[in-house]
Amino acid sequence: MSIILEETPPTKSNSYITKLKLPQVTLRSTIVGLLIGSIILISNFQFGLQTGWVSMMSLPAALLGFAIFRLTPMSKNFTDVENVYIQSIAVAVGTGPLCYGFIGIIPAIEKFLNADETGLGHKIFFSTKELIIWSMGLGLFGVFFAIPLRRQVIIKEKLPFPSGSATATLISVLHGTEIYDDEDDTKEDPEEDEDDLNKSVLQRQTSSSQLLESINYNSNMRSLTATFIISSIYTIASFFLPVLKKIPIFGTWASNNYEWNIQPSPAYMGQGIIMGLPTVSYMLFGAVLGWAILAPLSKFMNWAPGPIDDWISGGQGWILWISLSIMVSDSLVSFIVLSIKSIRDLVKDYKKRKASYTQVLELQQRQREYNLQHPDEEQSDETVVVPINAAVEVPANFLISNKVAIIGTIGSTILCVITLKIIFGKLIPLYASLTAILLAMLFSVLATRTLGVSDINPVSGIGKLSQLIFAFIIPSNHPSKILINLISGGVAEAGAQQAGDLMQDLKTGHLIGASPKAQFIAQIIGTVYSVFLSSIMYKVYMKVYTIPSDTFRIPTAIIWVDCSRLVTGEGLPPKAMEFAMFFGVIFGLISLLKNTLDSTSKYYKYLVYLPNGVAVGIGIYNTPNFTLARFIGGLIAYNWHKISDKGRIGMIIFSSGLVLGEGLFSGVTMLLTSLGVKHW
Repeated sequence: MSIILEETPPTKSNSYITKLKLPQVTLRSTIVGLLIGSIILISNFQFGLQTGWVSMMSLPAALLGFAIFRLTPMSKNFTDVENVYIQSIAVAVGTGPLCYGFIGIIPAIEKFLNADETGLGHKIFFSTKELIIWSMGLGLFGVFFAIPLRRQVIIKEKLPFPSGSATATLISVLHGTEIYDDEDDTKEDPEEDEDDLNKSVLQRQTSSSQLLESINYNSNMRSLTATFIISSIYTIASFFLPVLKKIPIFGTWASNNYEWNIQPSPAYMGQGIIMGLPTVSYMLFGAVLGWAILAPLSKFMNWAPGPIDDWISGGQGWILWISLSIMVSDSLVSFIVLSIKSIRDLVKDYKKRKASYTQVLELQQRQREYNLQHPDEEQSDETVVVPINAAVEVPANFLISNKVAIIGTIGSTILCVITLKIIFGKLIPLYASLTAILLAMLFSVLATRTLGVSDINPVSGIGKLSQLIFAFIIPSNHPSKILINLISGGVAEAGAQQAGDLMQDLKTGHLIGASPKAQFIAQIIGTVYSVFLSSIMYKVYMKVYTIPSDTFRIPTAIIWVDCSRLVTGEGLPPKAMEFAMFFGVIFGLISLLKNTLDSTSKYYKYLVYLPNGVAVGIGIYNTPNFTLARFIGGLIAYNWHKISDKGRIGMIIFSSGLVLGEGLFSGVTMLLTSLGVKHW
């Protein structure tokens, strides 16, 4: 008898395997996914350029996909796995503005980078063709090197990915099917042939839980439609009545001198609902700290004597450095702690494997000793397989192979280097491009793990960490050090964004029973389409609107360029360094506590009262009118169970209608602006 060690995953159930074989990559679902993704992309452009906030919108994408098919004869054979494919494409398209830097890096270079900071002696402006080349270089490598992470974070560690799990729950309710979890899906179904199983899967989606499906679908669609209409009406009304964007609820003096207004935007309230009360409370704390205390102090002490809303000489520009310090400090501490935890988990996994191997070696030695002691006994030819770390997995023909992942990663890396060379020529050294991509790979692991646990993809913090690292890599006398710093951060952010998006979608597919290969195809199709649409939409926004302006402040772009100047040693306004260091230390310690204390500590329940540094930083660099509306949304979320009998999914659908209405109808106001329609 021989004993071998093998990682042997349990076999999936027959119904799960059958569902994997159902048609998923279809022309109709691809078209619908691209259409929904386009709507989300326009919405993300609108709010990204205004406040720096974008959303994956996976839940409304799944609901809209189901609604479109329900209204057509195709609904009879529309499956839940095809719905997963639709939302995967839509998310890949919709997050393009953030992934390709169109709300941060690109406007930072075009609008705020000085001629002497480019290394060329003149400012840089991108053509549509150059934007497409840039986006193609950034859009693919994050998808490929995220492939190997799936087995670790979804199959082995079973990280929850809250939004991905919620999307799977919504899809299962709409279609009347089941959620597969790793504890139950290894149980074999009663023996049925494949044709019967195919019929069974389809029948469950049309008849099983039909009443539940009808109630939830109709209720959610009414909610989505009503909030969409309300938000759309506000968008058109605020175009003709700009006063609706700045209501001086604290008086005209506070409004004129310190920007204390409220913009009762349904979309901002919807964003606040999605963020939740703790996050928007931290943002409100940041708004009070920045706009009611620090900005007035800087003006009173003559550290920032200009108008309060001036980015250069006013209080807004002065408190921006405090915001940067807080966010960089929080991100750096979080990264260090999470990296240590990840390494610790990997070491534990290695020790378990080593112990299993040791166990097998001991069994083999005992068997040999027994054979020597009993030479006359007939030796068995049986092979005993000892499984280790068994994890439920789908058959290999439904997965993307490691070979594809390796070739794709190498190919997309080369593509990224080439595109950067085409756009920037000799300004970007080869070692800088390769280092940025390597950092992106490292940070993508952190991003997916953080997203899996907290439902937050820390891409903004990752970008700033990359900028901080490159401040030590690029010589201080390099003429393009600011430009290189910006680009390196953009590459890292793109990789983390793509990896996180794909992993959350894969979690949804894993719970529903969709093919990971189909979802990978969806990500590739959505990414390539988004490359072109995002580039075109950016040029449209820049042509139609005056940017930056009171409406489109592009705060993320200002954060990017000022962070580059900060880490590369540029001078700060008077006393800004002292305040930045003080608050950086304070929020670094807070981040350390929030990331090290776990639920076993008796102080864990009090951590919610300690503000999150990134949220506080956002509250500081955005004007109060944005934050106040989000805080109202957070209060609605907190009291949701009192004002509605719908659960968390219903709440997210409600808020998504508010966001999508204003986002989509921003296209109408864009048309009105381009036609020269006057405000009242």
